[in-house]
Amino acid sequence: MANSLYWLPDAADAESPLKPAELEVLRSQYEKEGSYVSLQTKFNYAWGLIKSNNRAEQQEGVRLLSDIFRASVERRRECLYYLALGNYKLGNYAEARRYNDSLMELEEGNMQAQSLRELIDDKVAKEGMMGMAIVGGLAAAAAVGVGMLVRGSQRKR
Repeated sequence: MANSLYWLPDAADAESPLKPAELEVLRSQYEKEGSYVSLQTKFNYAWGLIKSNNRAEQQEGVRLLSDIFRASVERRRECLYYLALGNYKLGNYAEARRYNDSLMELEEGNMQAQSLRELIDDKVAKEGMMGMAIVGGLAAAAAVGVGMLVRGSQRKR
């Protein structure tokens, strides 16, 4: 098992957005550094965006983390978890699972990754049940509609 060099937050931490002023500090620093933005500044801003309740900001956070993942070999392990969290928040469960599984291959005992895997699986199962209920409801409505049409055409005869 790889040695954990970085602390990783619990998945619940992604659900508590920064205050607007806190996110503005990160945004300001990111913009101030411009084309010479440090990896840490970019990473901090990306994490702040992912924690947001705004979907467009979450998507931008995932995009920035993807850039870091591609550009920085030494930050890939850390990025895997945050990319998994970001995709989880966006509802991209297959992507979240892919990133999380990659991290778990590197660190089988990573408790945060194991916890996130359970959250992803629970969400997929719940949405699958909801999807089946919706499809079942639509099928029942269609059957009622067809039944009404058949009865209506039989009465006209």
